[in-house]
Formats: sequence, structure tokens, C-alpha cells
Amino acid sequence: MQLFFLTVQIKKSILMKECLKGGTAMKVIVAEDYAAQCREAADIVEKLVRENPQCHLGLATGSSPVGMYKELARRCSEEGLDFSRVTSVNLDEYIGLEPTHDQSYRYFMDTNLFDHINIDKKNTYVAKGVGDVDANLKEFNEVLNSRDTDLQVLGVGPDGHVGFNEPGDHLYSSAHAEVLDESTIDANARFFASRDEVPRGAVTMGMGGIMRSGCLLLIISGSSKEEAATQLLMTDEVTPKCPVTFLKVHKNAVVIITKELADKIGYKA
Repeated sequence: MQLFFLTVQIKKSILMKECLKGGTAMKVIVAEDYAAQCREAADIVEKLVRENPQCHLGLATGSSPVGMYKELARRCSEEGLDFSRVTSVNLDEYIGLEPTHDQSYRYFMDTNLFDHINIDKKNTYVAKGVGDVDANLKEFNEVLNSRDTDLQVLGVGPDGHVGFNEPGDHLYSSAHAEVLDESTIDANARFFASRDEVPRGAVTMGMGGIMRSGCLLLIISGSSKEEAATQLLMTDEVTPKCPVTFLKVHKNAVVIITKELADKIGYKA
């Protein structure tokens, strides 16, 4: 596996010039509340699906995109939004959980989106969490290398991780196995009967795979995301110690943040 990037410092003046040129700077949308945030995110996905019915979506799990998935399901059933030719790949999966486990990410995607839209599940991919990890990663990387995503949905952890790319001295480009940080285990414990049941490892798309997407769509809300949002929106640093900061150098990144969180970190649109 290749190391991705070490710490990069981005000067504010350079970012501002790129913003004026429509270059690498992020588009930031401040939504009134979570419901509005989900509608904004759904609008972006819907526009892509209608313009490119055979688009390839990168999808995420966790609490942040749930409302967007509900809205997309509503638009599919009530407004004819057609997913029949769409393909998808997910960011990650816990190591050790069968796809039928109610906390696996395959189960999450089925129950929160795929069961409620007209997508062909044969065209959806969630990495395997059981069996030989190396073989699973080989398959995962083959899937990722076969086609870049047109749009990658992202959430962010309290420590700034995206997918399960945890903070550290370096990041990986390709899909890999990751040992979860204690803060990530703490954050995910609410989904399990006890903290002890939270898996300690996961397979995840690497930062290289994420950054190759045509568009990155980050949904960020909640008080626990304050530090990650501050690092992303209120500093000039791009660092593997806060992986979400790499969105600053993507060619087409959209960040949707709730007004409540934007106010807390002092961000002004």
C-alpha cells in the first residue's frame, strides 16, 4: 500500500486565488437545520442521477446521511427518481461482522436506502467484513480501481476521520485494514448493546480512492463534530492528523453544515 500524503501547509492567499478561479476551493452550504441539510444533499445527488442515470455513487454510513437517504427514497417513490441503472460502492465495513448483522454496513445500506429505491442490489458493493482480510481487500481494491466514483458521500468522525481513515502521521491511498481509534469506538458504541461489542477493526477505502471521486459531498452536523469542522473550515492546514482537511485540496468538494454548528465554530458563509 502506498502512503498518501504527509502534512501539507496551504497558504490562505493561494486558497483564495483558487476559490476565485473556481479551482480547488470547497463550496460550503450552511443549512438552517438537519432537515434542510438533508434536502440540500439530496438535491445534489438527484441532479447527478437525473443527468447521468448510469452514474457511480460512493456511499457512506453513520447518522449523518440517514436523512438524505430517506429523502432520496421519498423522491424515488413519489417523484420518479430512477436508480435502476445506478451503481454504488461503499466506503467501508467492520471486520468480523456478517452482512446480515444489524450493525454491518451492508445491513445499514439495505435498510436505510437500497430496500426503498429501485436500485439493483447486484450493482451495489459493500466490502466483505468476514473471511480472509487480505483477499477481501484485494477484491475491494479491484472494485475501486475499475471505476472512480462520480460522487462520494462523506460523513466525518469527531476526530476528523473520513471512512475509517484514522488520524495519524500518514494516510493510505488504497483500501486497507484500519485499527479503530478509541475515540471512534466511543462514538460508535451507541449503535451496539455495549462498547465491548464494537469491532476494533475495519476495511476502508483509502484517501486516494476518496480523492479520485469527481465530487465529494460532506454532510457535517452535531456538537461532537465541532473540532473536525473547525479544522476543516477555520484553518489553512491540511494534515493526516485530521483527514477531513484533505477536502480543501479536492477539485470539487461540497460541504453542507448546519447553521447551529457553523455558529458554534464562528464560520460565516
